[in-house]
Amino acid sequence: MTSLPQDVQATFCATLVDEWVRQGLRHAVVAPGSRSTPMALALAQRTDIIVHVFLDERSASFAALGIGCASGVPAVLLCTSGTAATHFHGAVVEAHQSGVPLLVVTADRPPELHGVGAPQTIEQANLYGGAVRWFHDPGVADDDDRASWRSVASTAWDRARGTSAGPVHLNLAFREPLVGVTGALPEIQSRVPLDLPSFDLDGLVGLLDTASGIIVAGNGVDRPDAVQALADATGWPVLADPLSGCQTLDAAVVRFDAILRHPAFAVGHRPAAVLQLGMPPASKVLSLWLADSGAKQVAVSPVGLISDPNLVGARQVHAPISELCVQLAARAPAGRSKDWHDAWVAADRVARSALDVVLDAEKCLSEPGTARAATASVPTGGHLVVASSMPVRDVEWFGAPRGDITVHSNRGANGIDGVIATAIGVAIGSGAPTAVLLGDVAFCHDLSSLAALQSRGLDLTIVVTDNDGGAIFSFLPQASALPADQFEKLFGTPHGTDIVEVARALGLRAYTAKSARDLAAAFDEHDISVVRVASSRRENVDVHAALNGAVVAALS
Repeated sequence: MTSLPQDVQATFCATLVDEWVRQGLRHAVVAPGSRSTPMALALAQRTDIIVHVFLDERSASFAALGIGCASGVPAVLLCTSGTAATHFHGAVVEAHQSGVPLLVVTADRPPELHGVGAPQTIEQANLYGGAVRWFHDPGVADDDDRASWRSVASTAWDRARGTSAGPVHLNLAFREPLVGVTGALPEIQSRVPLDLPSFDLDGLVGLLDTASGIIVAGNGVDRPDAVQALADATGWPVLADPLSGCQTLDAAVVRFDAILRHPAFAVGHRPAAVLQLGMPPASKVLSLWLADSGAKQVAVSPVGLISDPNLVGARQVHAPISELCVQLAARAPAGRSKDWHDAWVAADRVARSALDVVLDAEKCLSEPGTARAATASVPTGGHLVVASSMPVRDVEWFGAPRGDITVHSNRGANGIDGVIATAIGVAIGSGAPTAVLLGDVAFCHDLSSLAALQSRGLDLTIVVTDNDGGAIFSFLPQASALPADQFEKLFGTPHGTDIVEVARALGLRAYTAKSARDLAAAFDEHDISVVRVASSRRENVDVHAALNGAVVAALS
């Protein structure tokens, strides 16, 4: 038994870490600070986890998010007290809305230092509000409570990884002195595994009565083969975004955004039933078409998140996607015609061909061409992180369909912050070649993540489409409704940053690519490269219009 307060704190932290390691913890992300010393030492003293240090809390938090995205296993995310903890908030919100497991540990001052003007002291209780699956503040560690320490750790782990996976927050108060000696740990306790969510299959079978249904597959699909089995059984096409992993299925329709811009096809192929698996794709054209379809709609979330952004009254189902697909496939009517399915797949072939003709003719890479080249260049077994805003749309609409890579994007809250850090975390968590595709604004937004990046020993390619501002706003009504100078100031936001020189100043290899071959060459280096592709916001609008026009013409 320990007696000195600093030894009790050290033993408490070592117990939490020991329990987490027993459950599968392999990575901890630490932003340096003093008050977090007891937990930082407990993590650093383990040889069976890897500690990653980030100078900036926001970068640290998104890197921890990326580890959870890639591995499905939460990383510990640690910071000191005060405003340091507030910089985790963006990543915590994204983890919440994307269902990514994350163990957030914030150090705090003890109770007697609150309300007296002590430095680095703010109110940290429930700091992240409803964005966490569980919040717990056990107070300063007391040896009399040692029997509950493993329970605290296992509860946090289970809430992070459970049927509604997401972030948990432990706020741990520490008194000085902060360096102690670890004593004997409490005995290991038996644990009861969490139950999987149950769902009313009988209530969903009626959805299968129509032959003119569609499956919309997005982020959250765990087994594409189960989605294919349901498509085979129902005769429904699968409108698949790249985050779903379903774009190479036999039933996949990947150019749905362009296809649905063809008025006759869009009107003539309205579905009677829609089964949305995971998060919806980024396409607003698809979203509005579904909202106007009048179809019976069911949204399935493996983590229990609500998805009905068009307010159509979509039925919400909390279920493992693969299990639901397999069970529904077994209940689907036999002998159904494939005419509906074949019409969608045929339109997709026409659209793919029309887009390829235009993109193949490019003399210099456009932003859609960059999306296609980047997705095609990621090595087999690798990962691609895509920024929200235009990059995720370009990959969804024009990227090369791949079944042998994994695509990630922070689409829970759709922010552009922490994209590079997320990719660093994905590279760490996967141990595989990783690329990130982002715009120049997102790149500038996350420059702190480039600090000491070269020393991390990762295989990471950072592809930046540089149009000197916010390209997506050029597609929105603001572009035509406002005077040009006002639009540029508020939305175009040109910044004049030299992407290549900034990257080189931080010790990274960087260059500008003009062709798909130039871009692909960066993936052969297997270390860290920054590749800039120059673009124009005005020309980007025209390129998108030409590509969509080519599909409409081909379908006509």
